[in-house]
Amino acid sequence: MSSEDAEAPDPDGGGADADIDHENAAQDVVAVDPDDAPQGTVNRLDAHTGDGIRHRAFTCLVFDGDGRILLAQRAPTKRLWDGHWDGTVASHPVEGQSQEDATETRLEEELGITPDQYDDLRVTDRFEYKRYYPNEGVEWEVCAVLKVTLSDTDLDPDPAEIGGRLWVDYDHLHENPALYRQLRLCPWFEIAMRRDFA
Repeated sequence: MSSEDAEAPDPDGGGADADIDHENAAQDVVAVDPDDAPQGTVNRLDAHTGDGIRHRAFTCLVFDGDGRILLAQRAPTKRLWDGHWDGTVASHPVEGQSQEDATETRLEEELGITPDQYDDLRVTDRFEYKRYYPNEGVEWEVCAVLKVTLSDTDLDPDPAEIGGRLWVDYDHLHENPALYRQLRLCPWFEIAMRRDFA
């Protein structure tokens, strides 16, 4: 598996000293090889600092019955890609946790979406990518893509995680990226969407 769209770091990048006390700094993520085979655990802050450490992640694309995707804006307190729009949630499973279980947890924690609102959560893709966020850190992930369609679109977002919400026609978003440029989409979501339509 080759890394998608790697970019060189900002020469002053990786400056994470101010974020040592970040709420997630003490958590561990699962380090993986390019084929997503586990290589032990590493500190989450270490994995996202400097040149980073390849680790396991997921993004979940949430749809309604009309084929619209829910874009969720990352809260301004997020260390990386704060204020950017994701489609829809992204995070990291802990050691021993399946991608589906991790996704189910994050859907409820971030958006208040409970399992009784869907019955089709599934992994649809997986890719590796590496992207630097200037002066803050890096994402170097083997990212699983999951999809889910809500039968009930009631949401109860956590403002510490989600800044805004927007339902968008998925086909229109893919076909007209320039119209949505002001949203500043997260890189992992852009890659997942491009691969979805390939």
